[in-house]
Amino acid sequence: MSVQSILSDAGVSFGALTLSVLLRGLAALLLGLLLVKLLLKLAAKLLARSKTLAAISRYLLSAARALLYVLLALVVLGSLGVEVTSLVALLSVAGLAVSLAMQNALSNVAGGIMIFVSKPFTAGDYISADGTEGTVEAVGLSYCTVKTVDNKEIFIPNAQLSGAKIVNYNRLGRRRVDLSLTASYDAPTAAVKAAVSDAAAQFPQILPDPAPVTYLSEYGPSSISYIARVWVRAEDYWDVYYGMLEAVRETFAARGVEMTYDHLNVHMVQD
Repeated sequence: MSVQSILSDAGVSFGALTLSVLLRGLAALLLGLLLVKLLLKLAAKLLARSKTLAAISRYLLSAARALLYVLLALVVLGSLGVEVTSLVALLSVAGLAVSLAMQNALSNVAGGIMIFVSKPFTAGDYISADGTEGTVEAVGLSYCTVKTVDNKEIFIPNAQLSGAKIVNYNRLGRRRVDLSLTASYDAPTAAVKAAVSDAAAQFPQILPDPAPVTYLSEYGPSSISYIARVWVRAEDYWDVYYGMLEAVRETFAARGVEMTYDHLNVHMVQD
């Protein structure tokens, strides 16, 4: 079965293929190829100037190239006297079927374009999104790769990520470390604050501005609660957080501050 018979069965009819018609089709093809090349070159220059679209310029150029070549093919067929109305309808139906079959993939691509354009994070940022927390390893068109602190790689679909609330811990360059501590009612507040200051002095990663502070936050049933706040660079957060927890235990002991726990005192009264 010839190609002409297949297209005829699909409702695509041909006109008379004379020499002049063939020359007209050849001229349309050459002119169209030149125009496609110029348009793609112009699009590449425009995308190169855009910092927002730079990451997805390769995908956009590929899509534009495919679309332009399809349009060129239709123009050339039309110049050869081919009735392309039925062919366009056939391509439309095929495109609809493909889009329905690839609905999830296309939604991920759309989400990826949103992420590339809005840039809520980039590779290397520490983020929290949709119950996942970790360092962004790669930002792809369909998936983003996040590496957790326990060395797991999680691939998050962009359609899910683009609609989630995203917390970027690296965007502003520094993070605040909050430590919740408890001390006995017998320990003077000044002694507790001095013990926390002693612990903070052991870490050069702690920034001097804003200065570390310690507040009395709550009077509990068997202890007084304090909150200590220090500022660090985003990449030093976990080292300082866990290091301060260990250091405070030692400085409390050195200052004679009792680190209490929930307990119940029972007083026996004799009649």
